[in-house]
Amino acid sequence: MKRTIKFLKIIAIALTIIIAIMFIKFRPAYSVSLNGEMIGYVGDEKEFKEKINENVLDSEEENVAFVKLDNVEYNFELVNRNEVNDDKVLVALEDNATNVYRVYEVADLNNENDKVYVNTMEEAEDLVASLKENYNEIEPDLVINTIYLDDVSEVNDENIKLAKEKMTANLQEELEEKQEKESRTVNGIYLAYTPVTGRITSRFGARESIRSHTHKGIDIGAAGGTTIVATAGGTVTYAGWNSGGYGNLVKIDHGNGVETYYGHCSKVYVKKGQQVEAGEKIAAVGSTGRSTGNHLHFEIRLNGAQVNPQKYVYK
Repeated sequence: MKRTIKFLKIIAIALTIIIAIMFIKFRPAYSVSLNGEMIGYVGDEKEFKEKINENVLDSEEENVAFVKLDNVEYNFELVNRNEVNDDKVLVALEDNATNVYRVYEVADLNNENDKVYVNTMEEAEDLVASLKENYNEIEPDLVINTIYLDDVSEVNDENIKLAKEKMTANLQEELEEKQEKESRTVNGIYLAYTPVTGRITSRFGARESIRSHTHKGIDIGAAGGTTIVATAGGTVTYAGWNSGGYGNLVKIDHGNGVETYYGHCSKVYVKKGQQVEAGEKIAAVGSTGRSTGNHLHFEIRLNGAQVNPQKYVYK
């Protein structure tokens, strides 16, 4: 029995010595892995995470919304004390951290390609206010979105200036198109096309020896056979010979009391009752009826009264 006790004491002493040696050489620690690859050991997981928050994730750089550091894993291990190096692991994580920047996008919902990125909400709000004030006629549908980017090298003064100029140019074009369309609209009917390309040879209201009254339309000189198109869509109400001086005549009812007349045609390509689209071929230039040469006599009538076509087309 005494021998057994003595033997157990020896074993206990040996184990104590071994454990002491192990604690001198080894220590509990945490291996740190990034994207599945082990990059080193740290002493305490909680303390090390605090260091990460202070030194890696807490950026003071302008416009940084947050710092992205993904796929970091910790595993408890017993390791050689010499392998534990918090600073080394921290540097490795710093090198793999990514800044995510917050910028503000001013976008035109009517034109998906029109976007301006600026650095502050104030800049974005000022730009929207300015554009809405300058282009209130077209009521631009502008919105501000918060955007997060890994790279903001393109968000610089020069590119911001160019993007603003592009957006402004597109809004200006949209405004001019609206104004042009409004200027070519009679009682809600948009006169999208000029009937024929040529030179005006007689204007509305002119007094000439060929007629006993003022001119009720305009004459556009063009070569015989030149195509005449409908200035707007509508229903053909007359297509053929007119004995009142128009010669071959086409009349189109566009609705809302708006009619157009196309006189002195050499050929007529449409029939009464036919529906025509804006820009559709309806006749050819000629010199039929009371005429002194090839031209188109063009009239616009509103509720039966002739109005000056040059208020709307051939300006």
